[in-house]
Amino acid sequence: MKHRLTRYSHLGASLALATLVSLAGSGAFAQKEHGGAGDLAKAAQNPIADMISLPFQSNLNFAVGPHSKPQNILNIQPVIPLHLDQDWNLITRWIMPVISQPPLTITGDREAGLGDFNPSFFFSPRQPTHGVIWGIGPTFVLPTGTDKTLTQGKYSIGPSFVAVIDKGPWLFGVLINNVWSFAGKSKRPDVNQMLVQPFVNYNFAGGWYLTSSPIITANWQESGRERWTVPVGGGFGRVFKIDEQPVNMQLSAYYNVVKPTDGANWQLRAELTFLFPE
Repeated sequence: MKHRLTRYSHLGASLALATLVSLAGSGAFAQKEHGGAGDLAKAAQNPIADMISLPFQSNLNFAVGPHSKPQNILNIQPVIPLHLDQDWNLITRWIMPVISQPPLTITGDREAGLGDFNPSFFFSPRQPTHGVIWGIGPTFVLPTGTDKTLTQGKYSIGPSFVAVIDKGPWLFGVLINNVWSFAGKSKRPDVNQMLVQPFVNYNFAGGWYLTSSPIITANWQESGRERWTVPVGGGFGRVFKIDEQPVNMQLSAYYNVVKPTDGANWQLRAELTFLFPE
């Protein structure tokens, strides 16, 4: 069986991402100064919000590998915005996965450790453009995995783009990136992978919201059904305070209608994000 390592970027949760991951604009939310739970919820749902946040996103994947065992990927993905000038922000997202997974061969032991580090950088105007909040920049994958089954063994780079629209109670958009390997272990397969994460959120009073943010991936090195992972599903969340600390909590589930051999049948995603509005 070929070695496979599922990529998450989230967005937040991001996205993520990661997110996409996991999945937390900029100017629109900054003008509101994150004044209420509704504003905070939208900022937390925006991958390029002008707000420091610290998401912990747990992705529990069911029926992975030849023995159909669970795999868990905990994405630790801080988002740190930098104000370049009065017109532009640089939104930095740092995704470090902590992985526990079953053996990816018929024989072998369960593995646990760090996966590949995935930093992304989005240049984003501080004011929306024709109602659209957007960001563009590079994303990187560094082979920091602590075991050969937890890393692709390659250095990869590619472009990443995100667009967000805020309409009344709705916030929706898409995050997309593609990475290609350019260095690393010569015996490991080359990397050419795409991630697309559409997200739709409907916000209620009191910080509650409904969300759908499936992470669609394509491994262009494969063919047919081995190439795509396509999930459908959604969930709910709420922004509230623990003492004086704003947090965002979210729970969702996704079923993979298309998946590679030995890929997960479905996923349970839980996220806790600490928010630090200015």
